[in-house]
Amino acid sequence: MKWKRQEFWKGAVWKVLQITRMHFRWDWLCLGVLIISSVTAEIENEETLDADVEVEDFDKQPQEADVDRDKSSLEVVYQTPKPSGEVYFTETFDGVLAGWVLSKTKKEDTDDNIAKYDGRWEVEELKENTVPGDRGLVLKSVAKHHAISAMLTKAFIFNNKPLIVQYEVNFQEGIDCGGAYIKLLSSSDDLNLEYFFDKTPYTIMFGPDKCGEDYKLHFIFRHKNPKTGEYDEKHAKRPDVDLKKFYLDKKTHLYTLVLKPDDTFEMLIDQSVVSKGSLLEDMVPPVNPPKEIEDPSDKKPDGWDERPKIPDPNAVKPDDWDEDEPSKIEDPDAVKPEGWLDDEPQYVPDPSAKKPKDWDEEMDGEWEAPQIPNPKCETAPGCGHWVRPMKNNPNYKGKWKAPMIDNPNYQGIWSPRKILNPDYFEDLHPFKMTTVNAIGLELWSMTSDIYFDNFIICSEKEVADRWAADGWGLKKLVASANEPGMFSQLVTAAEDHPWLWVLYILTLALPVGLGVLFCWPAKKTDEDIDFKKPDISKPITKGELKPEREELEDDEIELEEEKENESTAEDEDEGEGGEDDDDEENEVADGSQEEGDKSNKSGSEDEMKEADEGTGSGDGRLKSVRKRRVRKD
Repeated sequence: MKWKRQEFWKGAVWKVLQITRMHFRWDWLCLGVLIISSVTAEIENEETLDADVEVEDFDKQPQEADVDRDKSSLEVVYQTPKPSGEVYFTETFDGVLAGWVLSKTKKEDTDDNIAKYDGRWEVEELKENTVPGDRGLVLKSVAKHHAISAMLTKAFIFNNKPLIVQYEVNFQEGIDCGGAYIKLLSSSDDLNLEYFFDKTPYTIMFGPDKCGEDYKLHFIFRHKNPKTGEYDEKHAKRPDVDLKKFYLDKKTHLYTLVLKPDDTFEMLIDQSVVSKGSLLEDMVPPVNPPKEIEDPSDKKPDGWDERPKIPDPNAVKPDDWDEDEPSKIEDPDAVKPEGWLDDEPQYVPDPSAKKPKDWDEEMDGEWEAPQIPNPKCETAPGCGHWVRPMKNNPNYKGKWKAPMIDNPNYQGIWSPRKILNPDYFEDLHPFKMTTVNAIGLELWSMTSDIYFDNFIICSEKEVADRWAADGWGLKKLVASANEPGMFSQLVTAAEDHPWLWVLYILTLALPVGLGVLFCWPAKKTDEDIDFKKPDISKPITKGELKPEREELEDDEIELEEEKENESTAEDEDEGEGGEDDDDEENEVADGSQEEGDKSNKSGSEDEMKEADEGTGSGDGRLKSVRKRRVRKD
């Protein structure tokens, strides 16, 4: 019975291991698929959203309007945007260019040939992803100063309402060096738009600017010093987002500046926040000067010692310290390689070179053929005079220096004393800037065809969002419909960056490799076969079966004694059954003995088969006994 139980448990363990191995393979395959899916999803996510960009919650109505227009660019019907609330200025450039004034002045401190603001402006449609009927203001000239401005519908007073400035820009030819920012001009009685130039006072400057590899998004406001009445420029800190793609993708982008009465600001590109902060804390230089400053009249004392370490004055150079030993010496153990050509020069005149026909020896000197490497040296270890190689000198110590010790006279780094800042002031609400009543573009560019469109200045976010949906949202929809497929984009990207081909191949090969590795049937090793094969028991002889038979008989006797009290007839039947069982068990044992004798005479393979048959016979006998026991019960 023990060997039967061992055989059963070994078989069960083998099946469990097989199932575990299959699950292990499928787990790895699923893990590989998940990794690929995650990478693909991340790439698609980066294409649609900028990294580290906080997306604003915008009005649902503009989004529903965009969904209604989700058709091909050929079916788009453009309507000039109209403001849905109170505004201070709007411009779509779809009609006559009315209200805009070209500057007639010159730029100061510039050469006369380029000082004039004579750059050309045109009103025209986009070159690519055109929306029929939608036009914008386009800067057309290269390497010229441009200046154009217009009065606001009504002046904006910085009081208790936010200021929202929004407009569109498209660098249709990319951008090498130039800007596309706007200026909100300060209100004054002597403001004349025909004399608008770089020194015209402005309150806010906002927009993109680029030169070389420096990509900027300006937000500058001019703050009035309450003590002196002078104006200082305060610059917002640079955004943490990579702005490069907005300058090079030749798409129309929406730029938005939001100033709030709580002295905070936000800058957005395509309705996504790229920078935000406080007018009090995130401007350079700060709005409010420090309370204390260093005393300009304070001078460092002559004996002030700022050295934390000094050479040990008591240190003495050791007697065996030789400063004259060189750092490198010839290797005395070096041996000249066998085959070294001492008589051959490293370079020889080129035998195929010929003196030029126009060579004048009087003017050019004696002509000499150019030198080329000696071909005989190519097969030899070297040519020319052999010199022993140099090695590090073990006796070299260099110039002796006294070790450094802590300076007992160290007084620390000196700094001037602090005094109260005589120019200190505190402006707790820098949002209250100078009133603006005009907008202007004063630009220099080395690239033409910079497109501007859909200017709006308002105080309500919903109004700006609706305006963006009717203008920029439609352009974005058309551009998306005209974009090439994913395969074309991948090929185009690989043309610019050839290393992407390696990434593509690895991406395609990874799932195939995982499938082959974990799904292809593996060859069974000898170890697997040995483990899977159950132990083959020897044939059961009559002598081996006898103890088991006696054990079964003892069980039957116990059953008979239990039934004796219930029925005498059953006891007699059980006695007869016991005799029949003895006869059957003897026959089975004899059969097993004969099979065992045959197995001893056969080869290894026959032995395994006969043993299986013997095992089957023994199993059959045990089953028959169990059946009879059940019937008796």
